[in-house]
Amino acid sequence: MNAKELLLQRQSNPRLISPAPQPSDLDFILGAGMRAPDHGCLAPWFFTVIKESGLDKLSQVFEQAAIEQNFAEANIEKAKNMPYRAPLIIVVSTQYQHHEKVPKGEQTIAAGCCAHAMQMAAFSLGYGAVWRTGDFSYNSSVKRELAISADNDIIGFIYIGTPLKERPIKPARAIESHVSYF
Repeated sequence: MNAKELLLQRQSNPRLISPAPQPSDLDFILGAGMRAPDHGCLAPWFFTVIKESGLDKLSQVFEQAAIEQNFAEANIEKAKNMPYRAPLIIVVSTQYQHHEKVPKGEQTIAAGCCAHAMQMAAFSLGYGAVWRTGDFSYNSSVKRELAISADNDIIGFIYIGTPLKERPIKPARAIESHVSYF
């Protein structure tokens, strides 16, 4: 796959099964995240890799958070099953740093670029990936259990695995209504 194909054909794939990326592929995916644009070279991000028994632990964390938020019983069960949507999850969080020239918003965007780069890297290797957020991205209990400080944010959960089935390439979106020239 060349760079043009990657950039124009990448898409999310929520139906993921084993195998997860092998260690060398995971290193490549994480390395792609580390190459994200980064004003001030602050590296204001952190990656938590969850696999194998870690998925069971995350299931318990999500279940407890759902109970604390008074979710309906069916939604508690759904939360409990969320980690099993893929054999590997990378939680991308911020690691904000005080800097007079790099505001918190730019650091958030840099961490988001990490998530995007990792999803693209996974796709380039033939894996499927989907970037998810939702209630648990903003939940203080989930952050605490993942050792993410209260003053940092979860940018997203990148679910990665082998695509269950080939997905047709989505048609390109028209750019005309999204571009102006000054």
